[in-house]
Amino acid sequence: ILADKLSPAEDIEEIFLPRDLPQFCCGCGTCFMDDEKKCPHYKYVAPLTEKLDAADVLIFATPVYVYHATGSMKAFLDHYAYRWMLHRPEESMFSKQAVVLTTCAGAGIRTTCRDVADSCFFWGIPKIYTWGEPVFAARWEDVKPMRKRMMERKTDELAKTIGKNEGRVEPGVRTKGFFAAARMIHHFNWTKSDVEYWHEKGWDKKTRPWE
Repeated sequence: ILADKLSPAEDIEEIFLPRDLPQFCCGCGTCFMDDEKKCPHYKYVAPLTEKLDAADVLIFATPVYVYHATGSMKAFLDHYAYRWMLHRPEESMFSKQAVVLTTCAGAGIRTTCRDVADSCFFWGIPKIYTWGEPVFAARWEDVKPMRKRMMERKTDELAKTIGKNEGRVEPGVRTKGFFAAARMIHHFNWTKSDVEYWHEKGWDKKTRPWE
C-alpha cells in the first residue's frame, strides 16, 4: 500500500523472503575478512544488493514472530553485516530513507521494528520511519474494514512525509558520531579489507560519504 503511494508500479522492485534468499548466513566470516563476492550465497545476495543500492526508499515489512522479526528477515540482514559502518558501508545508503513496517495480532511491535531499524541505522541510512499496527488477525482478509481504512490514512501521511524529505535527508549527530568512531578504529590495523575500502573512499581522511 505504501509503495504504491510513493512510486509507479513499474518503478517498484520487490524482494520476497525466503523465496529470493533461501539460505541462512553460515557465519564463515568471508565477507568480513576477504570479499563479500566470495560469500557462499553470493548468487542469491548479489541481485538483492543491486536493488537495495538502486532504490531511493527502502521498505522493510515483517510480521511479528515471537516478539521479533521473522527468521527470513533476520537471515537477510545477517548477510549484510559487512555493510555496517564499522566495516564497509555503501556510500549511497547515507542519502536514503527507510521504512520498517510490521503487523501483529496484538503485541511485539517495538522489538520487531528495532530488529530491522538497527541494521538500517548501522548501514548509514539517515532517515528511518517505523510503524507497527496491531491488526488482531492472522490474515489480511480477516482485518476489520475500519482498521484497513485507518491504515490507508496512515500510509497517506507517511507517503507525504517521505516525499517531502526526498533529496533532503542527511546523517544526524548519532550517525556521524558512529562514523567517527569507526574511522578511529580503522587507524588501529582493523581488518585488511575494511581498511583498504575506507582508504579507497578517502574516509580515513577528510572525505565523508554524505558530502
